[in-house]
Amino acid sequence: MTFLQKLKKSVSRTGSTLCVGLDPNLDLLPLPVKDQFDTPEEQVTYFCKLVIDYTSEYCAAFKPNLAFFEALGSNGLSVLEEIIRHIPDDKIIIADAKRGDISSTAEHYKKAFWDSFNVDAITLNPLMGFDTLEAFSKDETKGIYVLTLTSNPGAADFLKQPFSGFDMMSQFIAKQLSKRSSSSSSHLGMVIGATQAEEAESVLSYHTEGALLIPGIGAQGGSLSELSKALKDHKGIPLINSSRGIIYAGKDEGDWPEYVADAAKSMKQKLNQISHQYV
Repeated sequence: MTFLQKLKKSVSRTGSTLCVGLDPNLDLLPLPVKDQFDTPEEQVTYFCKLVIDYTSEYCAAFKPNLAFFEALGSNGLSVLEEIIRHIPDDKIIIADAKRGDISSTAEHYKKAFWDSFNVDAITLNPLMGFDTLEAFSKDETKGIYVLTLTSNPGAADFLKQPFSGFDMMSQFIAKQLSKRSSSSSSHLGMVIGATQAEEAESVLSYHTEGALLIPGIGAQGGSLSELSKALKDHKGIPLINSSRGIIYAGKDEGDWPEYVADAAKSMKQKLNQISHQYV
C-alpha cells in the first residue's frame, strides 16, 4: 500500500482529517499520572498510551514530536518506540523530527525513522538544500512533509521573504516539490501553518497534489474558517494537527482521559467543514 493509499483510507475510515500531536511535556502531565508513576519514562509512556486509546476513533493520524522524547535522555527513544508500537496500524504515524541533512547523515536518519521506528512519514527541513530529501525519497509507502510555510512568527525571517523570482520562498519550495514529485517514490507533501492561512493559498497553488500537515489550530490560534477557504481547491489530503489543546484538556482531573476524548471529538466535528471534501 502506498503512503497516499493509506492516508486516504485512514481519513475515509475515521471521517476525519485530525492529527493528534504527541508532545509529552513533563511539566504539563496530569497530576494523577505523576502520582502513579515514579520515573519520567513511565509517566510519558502511560500518558501517551492513554491519549492514543482515547483519541483513536476521532483522528486519522498521530504525530510524536521527537524533542519531547529526546529530552528524556538515553531512554527516550525506547519510550518513543513503545509509543509507536501502541498506535493502531491503520493510523498514519508522522515523526515530527524536522531533520535536514545530506549524504550519509541523511541516510542514517532514514534508517532510524524508516527502518527502525517504521513510521509512515517524517517532517524535513529543506533549507540546507533539496538534497536533504534524497535519502527519504525512494519508498512509495512513505511520505515526507517538507517545512514550507510554518506557523511560527519566524516564518517571516526566511519563508515569507521574496526569493528567486517568487513573492515568497515558500512558493519556491512548493514549486520545487511539485517538480520533484515525478522522480520521488515517496510522497512529497508540505507543512503549512494554519496561522498563515491567508498567505497559504498562493503557496498551495504551486503544489496542488501535495498532502499537507497543518499545525497551528487550537492553542496557536489558527482560524478554521480561513483555513477552509485556503483548502477549497486543494487536491492533496490535509492532516490538521492539534497537540496541547487535546492532550492536556483534562489538566489534573482524575478522569483526565475523558476530557482528552471529548476534546478530540470536538475538534473532529469542527474540522468537518474541511474533512468532508476528502472523505
